[in-house]
Amino acid sequence: MEVASPKTLLYWSMVVVVLTTKGKGQLVENFYGSTCPMVEAVVKQAVDTKVSQTFTTIPATLRLFFHDCFVEGCDASVMIASPNGDAEKDAPDNLSLAGDGFDTVIKAKQAVEAVCPGVVSCADILAIAARDVVFAAGGPSFNVQLGRRDGLISQASRVAGNLPQPTFNVVQLNTMFARHNLTELDMIALSGAHTLGFSHCNRFANRLYSFSPTSQVDPVLNPSYAQQLMAACPQNVDPSIAINMDPETPNTFDNVYYQNLLAGKGLFTSDQVLFTDSSAQPMVNDFANNPGNFNAAFITAMRKLGKTGVKIGNQGEIRKDCTAFN
Repeated sequence: MEVASPKTLLYWSMVVVVLTTKGKGQLVENFYGSTCPMVEAVVKQAVDTKVSQTFTTIPATLRLFFHDCFVEGCDASVMIASPNGDAEKDAPDNLSLAGDGFDTVIKAKQAVEAVCPGVVSCADILAIAARDVVFAAGGPSFNVQLGRRDGLISQASRVAGNLPQPTFNVVQLNTMFARHNLTELDMIALSGAHTLGFSHCNRFANRLYSFSPTSQVDPVLNPSYAQQLMAACPQNVDPSIAINMDPETPNTFDNVYYQNLLAGKGLFTSDQVLFTDSSAQPMVNDFANNPGNFNAAFITAMRKLGKTGVKIGNQGEIRKDCTAFN
């Protein structure tokens, strides 16, 4: 029997290590370098087309990425449509996700399938699209690590208790973000996504009409801002009415969100507590005064968030249709 040389054994042991590492799981930039090198350009073109049709594409796609990653990990489980109304997207906390976010991913997937059928996951397309909408709104661009596969579980019952709520304090926010290996700095940076998008009145009405037994209005709210909110959101308002999260620059990804917190113009309790809490306040002050520091922290946090609960190697699948398991 022929005995392998030490050099051959070393070669094969290195192959095993490489294959094991790849299967185990680190996401990498240029994951599709040989299998679908045009993927990012194709997704960007689809995103830009959708943005040109409606600005809502931007906050909707970014929010969709957050809601996906916080439940089951970044695996596009939020995209699944169930005929029984019991998929992740059907949970009460996800009913306000705007259709434009879903449509962006679906259209980008169709465009990618046309050039690289069966290669790129919906989860990766959503991650790329989330980066692209931030850039489209004037925010920073960054390299996205890829290699996610699409999840095989999407249940409405798994959503409750896994998404941040507008009434949360800093301890509750930190606890939830820590589950995904995200620090307080990451949490505060990701909260800056509220510089884009809108909210329905019922998500913050308690701060205007029933805050506490001693004060109808949350006393930390800027009084003139509170008046603006009450004018836009009178009691018993049509539940479809929505207002901008950032009253100053709602269509631009910038650090004005943090400047608003300094002025008492955080829309949710979970926004304003970032300034009223002594541990979080120094970071809010820094981001309010240094847009470069905010952008850098946001990029770091987005890349960390994008690794949450990912399926890699032989886990999950590459869906043909983002809204249905294969």
